[in-house]
Amino acid sequence: MSESNNNNKKVLTHVNGRVLYITINRPERMNAIDTETNRLMAEAMDRYAADDSLWLAVIRGSGNKAFSAGGDIQAMNNAADGGEPYKVPETGYGGLTSRFDLDKPVLAVVNGLAMGGGFEIALAADLVIAVEHATFGLPEPMVGIVAYAGGMHRLPRQIGMKRAMQLLLACETIDASTALDWGLVNEVVPAEGLDDAVERWIHRLLKPAPLAMQATKQCVREGLGMDMAEAIKGQDQNRYPALESMRTSRDILEGIKAFAQKRQPEWVGE
Repeated sequence: MSESNNNNKKVLTHVNGRVLYITINRPERMNAIDTETNRLMAEAMDRYAADDSLWLAVIRGSGNKAFSAGGDIQAMNNAADGGEPYKVPETGYGGLTSRFDLDKPVLAVVNGLAMGGGFEIALAADLVIAVEHATFGLPEPMVGIVAYAGGMHRLPRQIGMKRAMQLLLACETIDASTALDWGLVNEVVPAEGLDDAVERWIHRLLKPAPLAMQATKQCVREGLGMDMAEAIKGQDQNRYPALESMRTSRDILEGIKAFAQKRQPEWVGE
């Protein structure tokens, strides 16, 4: 199945099979996120979360210069001057940075600059592919604000305090190679190889059983808030609903049968 919805031009959505593609489509503004863009992305992510037929979301920016420059400073300035209020959804920037109950995987494709809220969307994704010319930074203090969309909390958890403070306090930017070395991205590719890399990762992420992936993500996310013993014991104490759903699914039986019959499993997500 392939389906497109390009009526809302600031955000393009496209479904191909089990994958929902979300594109921030403001290249003339370096894909900066204003109130409408935030709302449309949140609606797309709501759809992804609710639709059991969708197993993977891929977020990228339009063009080849920027994933997203983050919050639209011009829109914020207009709001400060009495114009339309600048609003962020309850689920955060891009409908993702404060969405703490999403068990399905999200792949961010950083096709250029990722600053502020754009970088924070990538930090909230499960996997990140970046082009060689991508840059990352949290320059919010330079305009008198902070990395409010999770950057102050996700970054030190992902790369450690000292490196995080280098970006958060000194407002330094890093290139894709450094981001890879620091563990912020999974792969760096030349611009001309980006689309092939995306398809390769999609193929990888659609091979495992979707309910097993959702159970894994939920266990990892929830387990990080527990001590090790509690997190592991919780697997047998019904602490993780997605794990219980996986255990009683049709797919777990299909996986066993497919292995015994030496064939590829046919997942249904049930």
